[in-house]
Amino acid sequence: MTDVPKLLFGFIFVILVRMKANNDFRFSNRIFLIPLIFVILIWGIYWIEIKFGFNFNKFGILPRELGGLMGVLCSPFIHSDTNHLFNNSIPLFVLSTCLFYFYKKVSVKVLIFGGFFTGLLTWFIARESYHIGASGIVYLLFSFVFFSGIIRKHYRLVSVSLITIFLYGSMIWYVLPIKEGISWEGHLSGLITGVVLAILFRKRGVVKEKYEFSKTEFDEMFDESGNYVPPVISEEKEELPELNYTYIYKKEE
Repeated sequence: MTDVPKLLFGFIFVILVRMKANNDFRFSNRIFLIPLIFVILIWGIYWIEIKFGFNFNKFGILPRELGGLMGVLCSPFIHSDTNHLFNNSIPLFVLSTCLFYFYKKVSVKVLIFGGFFTGLLTWFIARESYHIGASGIVYLLFSFVFFSGIIRKHYRLVSVSLITIFLYGSMIWYVLPIKEGISWEGHLSGLITGVVLAILFRKRGVVKEKYEFSKTEFDEMFDESGNYVPPVISEEKEELPELNYTYIYKKEE
């Protein structure tokens, strides 16, 4: 499945859920705001590089170097070429939109803290090279959206998890060093951070639905095990109220 059908499929799914959404999934155009700003920003920075001949790679994550810590904040906005940028832009937009729609109560925290700890973990474990690109954020979002739905056991969120793994499940291979020139350490860091945040925020926002049936008069006829309990009939006679009668004698005329 190519990237454009993935994007369309993602939006079709969001629209379908919107049609039957309850109060926990109220649709708002604001869910597109931050994802759109993020994508426009990374394209704008890349345009500046090309237009003015800059090279921002030195602002990437350089592991275990103090100067390289600056890349924890800067690296998601820096890309090596248009192919790298395009491959990150579409899943970044789709997954961040899902984050802000289905997990709006924790979305900002996931994006900020998740991005920071993804970069920090990359700084600790990665090879000695400049690590750039938003792919760590993409893996963070993928991991959080997928595992949150499974952990929370809410049927809508589980559906989101299944569609997420259907669209982007092949990304899981790139957390391993199977391809030269990619930062698999950044991918792995994003995946781990997403799992941790999914566990930490599992009780925030929408959780598993609990159904409770309304009680009727028949509920008292059965015990907790479902056994029939016959009604108790009292043997005491009901006392009748005293009635005082007054007789009036009427003379015959």
